Amino acid sequence: MDTMTFWLAIGFMGQALFSARFLVQWISSEKQKKSVIPIAFWYFSLGGGVTLLSYAIFRLDPVFIVGQAGGLLVYSRNLYFVLRERRQAG
Repeated sequence: MDTMTFWLAIGFMGQALFSARFLVQWISSEKQKKSVIPIAFWYFSLGGGVTLLSYAIFRLDPVFIVGQAGGLLVYSRNLYFVLRERRQAG
């Protein structure tokens, strides 16, 4: 496998992870009959964001890099809040 094929696979994997978060959120909301954001949403967001950021860095795409890096801050902070709340409750 050449370098470009490897990084294309990484990019598509990141996009799949990132897209999976919406499927997880949709299924959870349908089950509860209200809008919810399960913790898996934030884990998929982080996994997809890190993978896509890696791909963006490889491509040297500054727009994509800034967009993914900014998102990672938001996903990390939300995951922190969820985990902190769970620790305080339990």
